Amino acid sequence: MKRHFLAILLTLFWASELQAQTPTEFFSRGLQKSKTNDYKGALADFSQVISMTPENPQAYYNRGLCKALLDDHPGAIQDYDRAISLKANYYDALLARGDSRYKQNEYQAALNDLNKAVEMDATDSRAYLNRGMIRSKLEYYQAAIQDFTNVIELQPENIQAYYARGLCKNRLGEYQAALKDLTHVSQLNSRLPQVYLARAFTYTKLSNPKAAVADYNTAITLDPENVDSYCQRGFGKYQVYDYKGALADFEKALSMDAENAMAFYGRGLAKTRTGASKEAIEDLTRAIEVDNVLEAKPVYGGAISKNVLDNLRNAIVDNSRMQEFSNERAEAYEVRGMSKYKMGDARAAILDLSKAIELNPIYPEAYFHRALARSAMNEQAGAIQDCSNAIRFNAAYAEAYYLRGLIRHSQGDESKGCMDLSRASELGYKAAAPARKQYCK
Repeated sequence: MKRHFLAILLTLFWASELQAQTPTEFFSRGLQKSKTNDYKGALADFSQVISMTPENPQAYYNRGLCKALLDDHPGAIQDYDRAISLKANYYDALLARGDSRYKQNEYQAALNDLNKAVEMDATDSRAYLNRGMIRSKLEYYQAAIQDFTNVIELQPENIQAYYARGLCKNRLGEYQAALKDLTHVSQLNSRLPQVYLARAFTYTKLSNPKAAVADYNTAITLDPENVDSYCQRGFGKYQVYDYKGALADFEKALSMDAENAMAFYGRGLAKTRTGASKEAIEDLTRAIEVDNVLEAKPVYGGAISKNVLDNLRNAIVDNSRMQEFSNERAEAYEVRGMSKYKMGDARAAILDLSKAIELNPIYPEAYFHRALARSAMNEQAGAIQDCSNAIRFNAAYAEAYYLRGLIRHSQGDESKGCMDLSRASELGYKAAAPARKQYCK
């Protein structure tokens, strides 16, 4: 009797499993599981559909969505590729692939997908929003602003577009315009702490620290666990001469994060105003010492080892143009420094290039050449900083992006490193594309 009962149970179990027999039934069940957030179960059902109808683009697309929601973006991209190969101009798959490529830091490939999506449907706000996010990540702020503006024209109350456009305007120094966007977001939704943090930054840039402090107050009320909010409010209070209030904020930040260099700096700054000079020096010393990347020893990991970095750096072709000779003679120091570098004396080169920068602090070639010398001396953090300064004064400095990308990648920051290599390639530096292909996923 017992065996008979177990046999009935097993029969019922297998019967329930076999209820969904056709591809349509498996597909429908996969959709239902997706709606209840059972993405693993849905993935299994869509896989069953694919095994039964391997030329089904919708099954690949939906399985790709499940993989993306399970953070398997490489797998998702493979499924979207297959869906698009089976169904030319598969718009939703193109959008989804762009999103997964973005999350894989494959920004140029993601941008290509979104460009095509916009060409296919210029009335879909999703395509403009996603493309704007990618362009913003690539620091194409003007182009990103145009995309977010297109979103707003299509959806006048789109909070994400206003917020992202405000951030881009902040990046470009268009603070009044940023203030308008961020204020509109706060009117649409008054419960977003990140909006008040962004607007507080804008107020600070507009020399309105009182308004900045008020926004930091709101941000802290909404999110009292954000250490950075206390630090930034402390700096705002310092600017309105509320040194005791500033000290309290920096103390709070340090109680939450005992190794916060910014909080040590702020507390030291405030103590200089309250007469506690000895304690101020101690805090400022800690601010210098804590997690100082310029003092840390380089750590190499991944595909770009020190030897690989050295070889790639030494192969960089210098396309610097001749500089006119100025009264300060910074150009002579720069050329002499580069000559010493080429002769293998990187230390002496750094001295000359530093002198050139002292005489002309906005000299991009001097920063880049000092970056080469610093990297050769294994001062990789300083080299990254010099590359960033070179780019700051010449936004199209392809070689600086290339070197910074190599160093960042070698130090474990593959995401930013690959972004830099992509930018160098876009700017026409020929060695960047093969390097990105070899070292970036």
